[in-house]
Order: sequence, then C-alpha cells, then structure tokens
Amino acid sequence: MNKAAPVAVIGGGPAGLMAAEVLAQVGIRVDIYDAMPSVGRKLLMAGKGGLNLTHAEPFASFVTRYGTRRKWLEPMLEAFSPQSLRAWAQELGVETFVGTSGRVFPQEMKAAPLLRAWLHRLRKQGVRFHMRHRWLGWDESGALRFATPHGEQILYVGATLLALGGGSWPQLGSDGRWVALLTRRGIPIAPLRPSNCGFDIGWSEHFRQRFSGEPLKSVAATCGTLHQRGECLITEHDIEGGLIYALSAPLRDAIETNGHAMLMLDLLPDWTAERVQEAIAHPRGSRSLSSHLASRLGLKGAKANLLREVLSAAQMQDAQRLAQTLKQLPLRLTAPRPLAEAISSAGGVPFEELDANLMLRKLPGVFVAGEMLDWEAPTGGYLLSACFASGRAAGNGFLSWLSQPHP
Repeated sequence: MNKAAPVAVIGGGPAGLMAAEVLAQVGIRVDIYDAMPSVGRKLLMAGKGGLNLTHAEPFASFVTRYGTRRKWLEPMLEAFSPQSLRAWAQELGVETFVGTSGRVFPQEMKAAPLLRAWLHRLRKQGVRFHMRHRWLGWDESGALRFATPHGEQILYVGATLLALGGGSWPQLGSDGRWVALLTRRGIPIAPLRPSNCGFDIGWSEHFRQRFSGEPLKSVAATCGTLHQRGECLITEHDIEGGLIYALSAPLRDAIETNGHAMLMLDLLPDWTAERVQEAIAHPRGSRSLSSHLASRLGLKGAKANLLREVLSAAQMQDAQRLAQTLKQLPLRLTAPRPLAEAISSAGGVPFEELDANLMLRKLPGVFVAGEMLDWEAPTGGYLLSACFASGRAAGNGFLSWLSQPHP
C-alpha cells in the first residue's frame, strides 16, 4: 500500500478522529464514514455535563482505573498521557483546568468549541467526511459496503480503521451493530454489557413516589472490598449517579454471578459508629423519632426514609440496630439498567485478537480503536482519555504497518 491509497476510518468519535489526525499529518488520504448526520455526537452529549476530558491524579493511580485491561492500555496512555491530552487541546485553542476533584475540563466547560476547532484542523489536513454512511461489512471481494441516502455503495480501500464505539447511547451512533459484522468474519467478541450505569431496586411505592429525583449527598458505598465516597440519585426504579457508576463493574458482575448484588451505604461517613450511637441514645423527650434523627444527626428526606426501606417499625426503635444501619444500610440491587441507558459499555474486541499495532490478526489491514475494544473504566475522565489514546495508538500502529512490505 502507498500513501495515495485511501484509508477508511469508520466512526467519527474521539478515537476515530484521533486516528485520522495521526494519519493525515503524514499526508495519508483519510476518509471518515459515520452513520449519523454529524460526527462527535456522543462527545457533544458528554460536554453537556462539562466535558470531563481526563484526570490529573498521579499516573500510577490513573492507570489502576482500567482494571484487568491495564496492561494493554497503559502503554497507550503513557504515549498519550493526560498531560499530552491537555497540551493537544491547548494546540486547538482550548485551555483546560483541574477541578477540585482532580477532573480536567475545558475552561468554557463545553465540547462544541473543541470539536469545532478539531474538525477545522482535520479538514485543512485533507480529511474528508462522509455522513449518513452506515457500514454494512465487507462484500465477497473484501470491499467495504455502506448504506447511504443514495443506496448501497461499495468502497475499495488500502486499509480500514474501525472506531464504532460500544453499545451505549445508540441514538448517538454507538449501537453495537458492528458485533455481528465482525463475528461473521470469525472475530470473537466479548458481549457488550452496561458500564457506568444505574441499578434496579424494588423501592416501596411510598418511597418511589415521594423521593424519586432526590439526591443522596455525602454518602459512602461499599461493594465487597471496594469503598467509594460521593453522591448518588434516587430515581423511580433505580439508584444511579457518580458514586454508583464508580462501583458499577463489580455490582454488575455480582448480579451476573448471584442474581443480585448487595450495596452497603454509609449515610453518615463523617461520623464514627460510636458517635452515631450516642446521638441516637440521647433523650428525645416528646419528639418523634424522625424529629430526633433530624435534630441530632441532620438526617431527613430520602436519607431518613431509606431506613424505613430496610427496617421494620420495631427495628427502628432499636437504637443499636438503627445506628448500625445508618453506617451499613444494605440495598439489594437486582439488575443493571439496560445497555442503551448506560454511559459506557464493557466488552468488545478482545485485545488478544489484536497485534501490537491494534490490527486484527485475522483481518490484516483492519485496525480497531476506542470503545469497540474490550475494556471499561469509571467516569472521571478515564473513558475519554483511553478513547483518545487508543485512537492515537491505532493511527501510529497503522503507520508502523504501512512501513512494512505487504503482498
């Protein structure tokens, strides 16, 4: 293959755009194909919450967020680190800052300016965009098939880079249809599963109607040996939010193994168990228990009423049992929310199916990047960091492959 032969990047999210940039910078002709009317839709949606680009914690801690896939992702993240990502954004004219939690955001707290500047630079580098082109796989000759507004089109290219996302937020383009296309070509795929998601709970009708939409602030959660502090949200059917997302992988895995998962909530993480016990034991006179808990512990609203979801009326009068439950309130989770509602997905193309260039061993000339790969990470900038880094790694891997002789 030579530089004049076109390269198809299928998928216009961060990983695909980053791979295209790496290739275009050295003069390779790149065409980006996407099923949606415009690229970067999930990136723009993420930007509605401030666009958490990456995280500023020490790299040694940063890479632990990728769990069992760390050994594959760490070299990519070293090559395009959180600091590199911030420098790259600055080159586009987008200044970033570190929030109080260590998360990194653009100064404007928006995704649109970054995406706009990036697309402008890519077009100047010669990258061409083909919207409303849904990839249908390959024909018998190995050519790419696309469904377009003008009917099916066949495309012969020198190489292909796939960055089609996972299976979450399908309305934005990541619908997982590619799974069947690769399976037909003999590529085993780890099933796509919800990650960074909420979990179903059988709330009582009273609790559901009265407290749906209310946040639980300043709480801590434990799942097995994992402990996390933050806040979450009560909804009509589930519990969700950053605190829950951080534990979603072990919670989901426990449900798959046992049919349910137990989440332990500490409603008063700043209080010792002894202090809670003393506050409850304080004489309350004619005050109701609810008034007593509000007065002595600041406990009210959803927090106070969560107790009644797990304790009987008699148990509520047991001061020791009440204190224990405030520090370890058990919630039985029955199922993760559907994949379409999840922030991200686990599963995808196993790294074992790829060579060091992120090329499929069974399909020479086909590279994979982004959330199509089998990894997961919590929110906090870790998701976008790995998408950018894997896109860059796949682009560089392609260049390495290109420098070698091929039949």
